[in-house]
Amino acid sequence: MDSRISARALGVALGGWRTREPAYEALADGIRLLCLDNRLAPRTALPAERELAAALHLSRSTVAAAYRSLRETGHITSLRGSGSVTLPLRRHDPGRASAPDGAVDLQQASPPAWPGLAGIMADVAGGAASLVSRVGYDVLGSVELREAIAAHYERRGVPTSPSEVLVTTGAQSAIHLVASVLLGRGDRVVVETPTYPHAVDALRRAGARLVGVPVTTDAGWDVDRAEQAFARTLPVMAYLMPDFQNPTGRSMSALERDAFLLAGERAGSVLVLDETTADLDIDRGPVDAGFTGGDPSSVVRIGSLGKTVWGGLRVGWIRAEGDLVRRFVAARPAHDLGTPEFEQAVAAALFSDFAGIAQQRSSLLRAGRDALVAALGPALPEWRVPTTHGGVSLWIELDAALSSALVMDVRSRGVLLSAGPRFSVEGGHDRHLRLPFTAPPDELVRAVTALAESWRRVRAGAPVSIVDQLESVV
Repeated sequence: MDSRISARALGVALGGWRTREPAYEALADGIRLLCLDNRLAPRTALPAERELAAALHLSRSTVAAAYRSLRETGHITSLRGSGSVTLPLRRHDPGRASAPDGAVDLQQASPPAWPGLAGIMADVAGGAASLVSRVGYDVLGSVELREAIAAHYERRGVPTSPSEVLVTTGAQSAIHLVASVLLGRGDRVVVETPTYPHAVDALRRAGARLVGVPVTTDAGWDVDRAEQAFARTLPVMAYLMPDFQNPTGRSMSALERDAFLLAGERAGSVLVLDETTADLDIDRGPVDAGFTGGDPSSVVRIGSLGKTVWGGLRVGWIRAEGDLVRRFVAARPAHDLGTPEFEQAVAAALFSDFAGIAQQRSSLLRAGRDALVAALGPALPEWRVPTTHGGVSLWIELDAALSSALVMDVRSRGVLLSAGPRFSVEGGHDRHLRLPFTAPPDELVRAVTALAESWRRVRAGAPVSIVDQLESVV
């Protein structure tokens, strides 16, 4: 058990569930839907039958029957001394597919290369003689690039020296390295759900036991759940994306940042902040980076140029307190022997015009986002499209839990996507779909047309129970 939900809070989350008979099955369906959406996270203790019955003005036998139905379908279990606890759901993820010619591939939310990149590469290649004179096995990173990254943090209000920066071969490499150093087998790690799936893979490979904290496009981070998770499980680490979170696009408020920092400090946890999307602002405006008031050794920041410049430029970094950086450097040779010198030189040159790069990316992402939102409204009015002020994608709420089926069907129409469960920690999110807006607007409009055709087909052929599961509680 990672946390507990009160009867009053569960009643609020259920909303208008009393829309069909028998009442016990309607209540069970309402709780199932909360589990499917991860609004009720796995390993959450439900209220006692008598407590929930009083809060919902039901008989205790009705609540008991609802809990029994949930046990039969594998959504909860009953534990002696702990009551009824929600269970992890089985993941239904269609997996990644190869993109045939002419397909709209939206499985990876990455913009095309920044237009000026080729010119920078050509300029750097002109000085190749000085690059090849270096040893080439520098596991810390070139001084020039670490100085540029430190200055970038200074501009964001995070005082940083070059000695607090380690250059890696992309953000994924940084996540692997941090996890391998900080985690031991069985250690608890707090993660958002939904979240970046490759980070989950890296944490699990390091032996972590994951504790999910829900984040939604409307309400943001479930701070109450997070505080309970930190206090109950005392995680060694938390992996968070505070700005333009992938896939929801949501950014933490100052209060949310402070709450996570305080909860982490109380639990003795290291907060690992994935800031790979932090510079992809469309129309939010600058905000305080946050997480700066506590113990410097309790916050690690990860960044890269993959989203802002080009996914093929394998340059990332770790920003951490000096002793932690030394630990990462000592462990790195088991992973790789340094970031290529050419890519580092290109990255250092790019930072001289980072403001211009960010402005171009903002314009590109705005065009994609606006085209996608405009196309979705008339084509799929039953879908709930969130307001997103940056990042790379929309986290769409479907009107039935059929994300995986939709992704499979629309592949035959030349559109490749990742289903909602791909971004879950322990199942769920099959009523959501990540739609990146990083492709050209005309391709996005084409994708929406195909999605509308597939949705009509998938929804019409779905079992009545799946469609009713939503309709019974809205």
